[in-house]
Amino acid sequence: MSASDLSTVRPASGGATDALRRSNLATVLGLVHRDGDLSRSDLTRLTGLNRSTVGDLVAELAGIGLVEVGEAPGDGRAGRPSPVVRVSESVAAVAVNPEVDAVIVGLVGLGGRVLKRIRIETASARSASETVTLAAAGIAGMLAGESAIRVIGIGVAVPGQVRLSDGMVREATHFGWVDEPLAAMLAERTGLRVWAANAAVLGLRAESAFGAGRGIDDLVYLIGGASGIGGGAVGGGRLLTGSAGYAGEFGHTFVRTDGRECSCGARGCLEAEVTQAELLRSVGLSSADATSLASSLAETDDPAAVAVMERDYPLLQVAARNAVNAFNPSTLVLGGFLAALYRGARAHGAPDLLADAVHSSRAGVQIVEAELGPDQLLIGAAELVFAELIADPAGVLAAA
Repeated sequence: MSASDLSTVRPASGGATDALRRSNLATVLGLVHRDGDLSRSDLTRLTGLNRSTVGDLVAELAGIGLVEVGEAPGDGRAGRPSPVVRVSESVAAVAVNPEVDAVIVGLVGLGGRVLKRIRIETASARSASETVTLAAAGIAGMLAGESAIRVIGIGVAVPGQVRLSDGMVREATHFGWVDEPLAAMLAERTGLRVWAANAAVLGLRAESAFGAGRGIDDLVYLIGGASGIGGGAVGGGRLLTGSAGYAGEFGHTFVRTDGRECSCGARGCLEAEVTQAELLRSVGLSSADATSLASSLAETDDPAAVAVMERDYPLLQVAARNAVNAFNPSTLVLGGFLAALYRGARAHGAPDLLADAVHSSRAGVQIVEAELGPDQLLIGAAELVFAELIADPAGVLAAA
C-alpha cells in the first residue's frame, strides 16, 4: 500500500483501522522527535512493526512535511544502507516565557532545536494585556521573513499556576495576575492556537525529553529564575502535575521561621529568601548576564559574595532535603540560578546538599545541573504544541 493509499483509506465509521494508523504515525513521529535521526530499520526494531508498515508511515509523514528521508552513509557492510529519517526543518512552534524583567520569545523546531531566541527587556512586571502585546510584537518580528517555516502553535511558560485545560493563569503572584485568560488573549492577537502551563513544569518536561532527566523514571527538578523558584517531579516515568496542573511549587517550601514575606502571602518561602537578583548583585552582574552567574560565584573571592552563598545555600538544602524525602528520586536536577548557587557554594567548601536528608532516601541520589541552560523553558513550552502534533500529525496540520 502506498503512502497516499494509507492516508485516504478509512473505515466507514472512522474506527479501529484509522485509530491504529494514527497511533502508529504518532509513535514514529514521537521517536524521531525525541531520539533524533533514526534509520528505517531502527524504527522497525523500536516499534515492532513490519518493514512495509514502517515504510508507509514514514512516507506519509514525509508527504505532510513532518519528516525528511535521506540515505544513510555506507558502513562497509554488504547491502543497501537503510534510509535515515529525521524531523523536518520546516515545522516549528513559537515559545513564550514572560519573566518579571523581560519577555522571552523563541522559535523551536521539532527535535527540541531552538532556532531563534529574542529577549524583550522590561523595567518591571506588567499586566497580562501588556505582556500579550509585547509577546505578539516579538513573535511578529521574529517570524518576519520566515516564510519557509510552518508555525503550528504557541506554547507559553508562565511563572505561576496555570490551569492546564484552558491556559488560564490562576495566579502569577510576581505579576499580580489572578484569573487571566492568557492563552486565549494571545490566540486572539496572533491567530494561532496557544497552550500555556507552569514554567518550571515545562522546564522539567524539556529536561526529561532532551536533557539531564532523559531516560530517568524518578527525579525531582528545581529551577530558579528572575520570577522565582519552581520545579516538578517525575515518578515511575510519569510527570506529576497534580489534579489541575499546580504540582511542583517547591519555591513555596517553608525554609525560615519569621522570614521575608513572599508574594504568595506567606513568610519564609524559599523563593522569598533566595533570589536571583541578590546573587547577581553579589558578583556585579545584571539579569541579562544570568548565564555567567555559576562561574562568577565559583570563582569569586569577594567575602560579601561568599557570605550571600553561605546564607542561601542552607535554605536550598532544606528544600532539597524535603523534596528528596518526599519523592525518593534517583536524580535531583538543578536549573537556573539554583544550579549556579549549588556550583558556587560547593566550590567554596559547602557541605553535601542532601547531608540532612533521610539516609535511605538520599542514598544513591545523583545531583546534576540542567543541561539545556536558558533554552529549557522555551523547549518545554514548545513541547506543549508538539505533544498535540505528535498525537495526531495529520489532524493538527490540517487545523493549523
